[in-house]
Amino acid sequence: MFLQDISKFISNYRYEQATVESINTVKAAFLDFLGVTYRGANENSPNIAFNTINEIFHMDNNMGLEASIIGKPNVKTNVLNAAFLNGISAHTLELDDGHRQAQAHLGAVIFPTALALSEAYGLGGKDFFEAVIVGYEVGILLGKLVNPRHRNNGFHTTGTIGTFVSGAVASKLLKLDENQILNALGLCGTQAAGLLESDHAGSMGKVLHVGKANYNGILSAFLARNGFTGAESIIEGSEGFLKTMVFNKEEFDDEDFSFESILEDVGVVRVRDIYFKKYPFCRHLHSSIDTALKLRNSLGEEYTHIQNVAVKTYAVAADHNNFQPKNLEELKQSLPYAVAITLVMGEVNIDTLDMLVEYGLFENYSTVDKVNSIKNLVNKMIILKDDKLEDLYPNKRPSNVIIKLDESFRNGVFQNITFIPKGDFENPYELSELIDKFKSLNPEYNINNLVIIDELDNYSMTDVVGVLNE
Repeated sequence: MFLQDISKFISNYRYEQATVESINTVKAAFLDFLGVTYRGANENSPNIAFNTINEIFHMDNNMGLEASIIGKPNVKTNVLNAAFLNGISAHTLELDDGHRQAQAHLGAVIFPTALALSEAYGLGGKDFFEAVIVGYEVGILLGKLVNPRHRNNGFHTTGTIGTFVSGAVASKLLKLDENQILNALGLCGTQAAGLLESDHAGSMGKVLHVGKANYNGILSAFLARNGFTGAESIIEGSEGFLKTMVFNKEEFDDEDFSFESILEDVGVVRVRDIYFKKYPFCRHLHSSIDTALKLRNSLGEEYTHIQNVAVKTYAVAADHNNFQPKNLEELKQSLPYAVAITLVMGEVNIDTLDMLVEYGLFENYSTVDKVNSIKNLVNKMIILKDDKLEDLYPNKRPSNVIIKLDESFRNGVFQNITFIPKGDFENPYELSELIDKFKSLNPEYNINNLVIIDELDNYSMTDVVGVLNE
């Protein structure tokens, strides 16, 4: 069975096997997660979720295992609810890490699960590192296995594969044996859920996927530890994940599909391949934003002289063609608005988006010139699928932006192309840039607290969380 090899890897992986590169990547990812989650906890969807959980449970710790809620110092709840709430906060800004080929945001699932259990049980930093690396490996392996078909069928990989990821992390921290891990992953598979309609309809369902992935993964691991069984064949069975949520039966039978090449990759550590995000938009829009920023550097404030804009990109990105977003959730999935905001504002961050919304971005009328310039520019834009760029996806995420100016600029044409957006392994951020991102999101936070991340393997995670969540 496919999951047997994965379960063996989870059970046998040890901190001593981790390379310096992997440990440093995890530290950077943890720092990034904290910055995004700490700020995200103040947003609307996490606050609604927090109030709902409080309404149902009254923050009651009946399990005797309690964990912290990031961004709410001195507030704790049981491990299930803590991971659920922190997962929502981690994903709500659209600034959490991800993986290009796996097409999933992994850190938003891995860290809430790892933090909740590590803090509750007083585990050390080395246990934490082991579980986090295992989580990234399982997420990357399974995400690459099922995509792009899974995503093209309408499933949100962060919710579906994310459930397995949380289960893997929880299983490692609970020190389950191979058979228990197998059962836990089987239970994860039957709970794996998340539909892209929630994403593109501009609803809060997108962040719910992440919270539920954490919740269900932890629940599965606890159940398996106590003898609850799950299907070993949940991935490749006749009514399993692949045949129902990736291929249809005829496609699966027609494919010369073999697990052998995939299983060769089990245990190949690829955590370094994750990307970090700078802009609070769907990752598929980042190449277009990067390209628009390059053009903005040439055009400066002359955006009022733009006659039209053509954005040529791959199909998945081109499908983010919402020209009339009605809320922040829809805005973060809108390619036309992402490019227009970039060209007009010259920067793309959470504070900019909040300001534009306050100034009437979603209203029929605004007295603010820049808001009206953005809307006018959107009306001059076309989004095109480019077959040559489509051939490069998913290994690359290219976007070509072409701007034509009006007669006062002799109908000049500016264009540029980006193949891999900033933040990927091939086009990385420096650690200093991630720290700057943290500071810009959380200007009141005592940045000196982050020093403890450098020595994480020498501390109890209970103490670490106490310092970081002050």
